[in-house]
Amino acid sequence: MRADAFLEAAEALPVGSLRDLVPAGGIVVVAPHPDDESLGCGGLIAEACTRRIPVRLVVVSDGIGSHPNSKTHPPERLRDLRESETLAAAECLGLSPDHVAFLRLPDRFVPAAGPEAEAAAEAVAAAARTCDAGALFVTWEHDPHCDHAASAALARRARDLLGDASLYAYPVWGWTLPPETEIGEAPRGVRLAISRHRRAKAAAIAAHRSQTTDLIADDPDGFRLEPAMLAHFARDHEIFLDVAR
Repeated sequence: MRADAFLEAAEALPVGSLRDLVPAGGIVVVAPHPDDESLGCGGLIAEACTRRIPVRLVVVSDGIGSHPNSKTHPPERLRDLRESETLAAAECLGLSPDHVAFLRLPDRFVPAAGPEAEAAAEAVAAAARTCDAGALFVTWEHDPHCDHAASAALARRARDLLGDASLYAYPVWGWTLPPETEIGEAPRGVRLAISRHRRAKAAAIAAHRSQTTDLIADDPDGFRLEPAMLAHFARDHEIFLDVAR
């Protein structure tokens, strides 16, 4: 199935509630970079917090690849900034800082296999156990970013370690796939209605100022989320794809 047809079908998935996705237990959101949690799962996190369903957020990479040439924000300062932005975003969504973990794997070089990957998967599984998680949520394996694909592999391994948790994928950079890209079978999953959380989600995304504004202005190669990209995450629903075993 082509990417354009797959994504069109994904946008027509049935609308369901959080408990349709996760009948019991808490949830773990796995974000490859600081900001992916707000983009792909901001409404999900806010809905869970509103309903007092336990949430854990695990941020996989250190995020320092967004502005590699900045003199004002060398790697350690940029890492600290992006982590503080994530905590501010979490607060917008109702999530306590105590429930956010940063694995600090190298941005653009997150491993999909090997000892570091196994340790990361163990960390995700450990976070899941603290909230009796019924499901894990991670970026889509077809997202055209190496860290997103690696994080998807880590989450699959964490699911194996847990044994009985469900796994769902949320597209982020998948929206930019060339339309002719072959994806595979038609999507299965749920669209979660998040209209009542749109303001909180927008605030969470905006909290990532290093990614959405000219806060870091001394790197001509620095990353910035463009309005066309952000528009994908300003809708009344979030898409969660069922990842088969």
